[in-house]
Amino acid sequence: MRVTSAHWQRRAIFLLGGVVVGASAMLLAKTADWVQEAFAMFVGHWRYGALVVTPLGMALSVYLTHRYFQNSQGSGIPQAIAARQLTDQTERSKLVSMRIAVGKILLTLLGLLCGASAGREGPTVQVGASIMFAAGRWSPRRQPGLVLAGAAAGVAAAFNTPLAGIVFGIEEMSRSFEVRTSGLIISAVIAAGLTTLGLVGNYTYFGTTPTMLANGIDWLAIPICGVIGGLAGGLFSRMVIVATRGLPGPVGKFLKRRPVVFALLCGFGVALCGLASGDMVYGTGYSQVRTALENGVPLPQSFGILKLLATTLTAASGIPGGIFAPSLAVGAGIGSLAADIFQSAPVPAMIILGMVAYFAGVVQAPITAFVIVTEMTDNHAMVVPVMCASVIGYFCSRMICREGIYHALAKEFVEGHEVVQRH
Repeated sequence: MRVTSAHWQRRAIFLLGGVVVGASAMLLAKTADWVQEAFAMFVGHWRYGALVVTPLGMALSVYLTHRYFQNSQGSGIPQAIAARQLTDQTERSKLVSMRIAVGKILLTLLGLLCGASAGREGPTVQVGASIMFAAGRWSPRRQPGLVLAGAAAGVAAAFNTPLAGIVFGIEEMSRSFEVRTSGLIISAVIAAGLTTLGLVGNYTYFGTTPTMLANGIDWLAIPICGVIGGLAGGLFSRMVIVATRGLPGPVGKFLKRRPVVFALLCGFGVALCGLASGDMVYGTGYSQVRTALENGVPLPQSFGILKLLATTLTAASGIPGGIFAPSLAVGAGIGSLAADIFQSAPVPAMIILGMVAYFAGVVQAPITAFVIVTEMTDNHAMVVPVMCASVIGYFCSRMICREGIYHALAKEFVEGHEVVQRH
């Protein structure tokens, strides 16, 4: 009886962890909306103020990251992946901990407050993994599985996409199906999902978009969006990986030793992209994409490329912030451009194809890509075209970048741990 009681006590703790993940995700989501509105009001009164606020804000974020919250930089998903691979508890706690979770939330909000082209979903993954890792102190042997469950719950809660959370945990986080942890993942996702429903009700991230490809000629858009989106996604990943590891030459070495200066320069570049876009590429890009999908109105022609540049600079700068939502926004811009070619096709359908192709190219997880886009748009009429575009985007991306961005960056954390161990 004592064994059974202890077993259910641990289960209850893990479910409570899922509830906390869901509540944290909603807190971050609501606060992120507020700070983005505050920045929009600021640039609405003084457009060129972004040339000051964005560089200084991003530089401050990197300074605080290095000074107080080490290993909270970037999206946080590579850290969660590396934490699963490490076996030393001390080293694992350097990547996922409550201190990092708090810093991740605060610094992600700081980045959005100053106009960085970042998302909140990736950070929610690291926050979720950190919360479940903390809960795992009552069951040390299961901590790798708990990190996985927390990451999956983070995706589910951030987007209100429970299926995508489960698929993300299996395909991207673990790259395998583990029977022992599958129940834990589902339990955490359910707990986080119910918490989300209780706090904000049922909603679809990008609204309901009942669009589809009607004409046969329009189906040619699938391979075109797949190829362009996949190549662009692979290019983005390659650029961010190279910048993170250190740019070549004397200038690269100089900037590597001065991350705050590099973040300042990246922030200035983001501000220039924002000015060129008419203030449209700041933040997550969520509102622009949702408006385009709901109204069937194409995005500006320059939106996709400027959003890609702004997101590349933001991700390369090293500030805490995700690439999920900005990548979907870049893909929406690509799909909107393709709509100019296939004028008989509904604009929302083209945007969806661009979103899934580019996103699959960035993360190189095609199943996660088409599941998450399908759930976020509540569109089942586009399932087959979305699946095809996702697979094409994945294969095209691998022609430019042989490994997905998250796993490539995760190696940096694992290798850094191995260097520490050798010394």
